[in-house]
This record gives sequence, C-alpha cells and structure tokens, in this order.
Amino acid sequence: MRFFKLIQSGIDPQPFLSEIAAVEGAWDAATGRQAKIAVQREALSIPLRGARRSAMAGREVRDVLESRWTTGSASYPVARAFLEQAAEALESQLGRAKIVCLPAGHRVYPHIDRGRYYEMHNRYHVVLVSTQGSWLKAADEEVRMQTGQWWWFDNDQIHEARNEGTADRIHMIFDLLPNHRLEEARAAMGAEVEVTPA
Repeated sequence: MRFFKLIQSGIDPQPFLSEIAAVEGAWDAATGRQAKIAVQREALSIPLRGARRSAMAGREVRDVLESRWTTGSASYPVARAFLEQAAEALESQLGRAKIVCLPAGHRVYPHIDRGRYYEMHNRYHVVLVSTQGSWLKAADEEVRMQTGQWWWFDNDQIHEARNEGTADRIHMIFDLLPNHRLEEARAAMGAEVEVTPA
C-alpha cells in the first residue's frame, strides 16, 4: 500500500479510555472543530496539542508549524506519555494531537489537509475503540483499522472515514515532524522558531 502503513498492533486501549472516562464532560469541553470545520462536523474531539496561537503572526492556522500542549491535556498523562514516546521512537517532534470520537453511523467527509503544516508533518491514528474496524479511505486505497493498532496514513491524499459500527469509534490522532525536516521548518517559519516548545 502507498497511503497506509501499520506501525504497531496490540496497544492496550484501556488506560487511554480510563483517562477519558475520568474527565466529566470530556467530549463537551472543546467544540470548535466540529463547529468550524465542515468535513468534521459529525466528530467530537479532545484537543491534546494545538497550534501555538502566539506564533500565528497573520498566518492561517494550517500554515503554523509551532504547537503546544493544551491546558486540558494535563488530565491525560497516559496519552501524553504515549505521544512523547512515539515522537522519540520515530525520531520526530510532536505536532498537533487530539482524541476523536466518531459516533455510530457518522462520518468524516472527503477532504485533503492543506497548508504548510500538513505538508511537513506525518499523520498517525491509534485506534482505541472500533466495534467493526475503522474504515478509512485515502485516494484509491481503503483500510479497516482495528482496536489497538497504530497506523500512518497520507493525509495529503483526499481521504474520508465512516463509523459503520454500533458504538462510538475513538481514535487518538496526531502529527509528527521528522527530525530531518527541522531545519526546513525553521527556515519556513523563521530562524528563531521553536518547533516543539518545552
């Protein structure tokens, strides 16, 4: 396959799910994604890392490379630790990250993630809950991701997703900037840019 790659299987989703369950109203705290992004209108999300707003300087969010942990991410130490370990294992810097719930029968509509940010980062999904397997299509390729799997996929291609199961489909979705592109990133944003703030 050209647009999908299975990175790892057998990840235990329960510690991640326990964190979500422990936060009252976890899915209600941030609704901007479904309200502002039409293709994502049927999905709920918990933002863990987002664009560094102070670095926008007149740029569109899709062109801002700098990212930071959200205040709410402090409630998800297991997820944060996984993301940090994933970045280290793949010799990359953390970009944006979120936990996304796609309710039964809902979908993410076809789109391409455009902008400088997406050109430079790689996109990953970790499947935490999927009763029928998570159907995802990129260009002319389709996969059905299973619970406990970690996948890369090419979001520069037109892509879409559906939850054909009977319960919520929950993924952790995150982006990584490969270390070999750090200098390119700094050149694109300015020599003093700190791509992954402490």
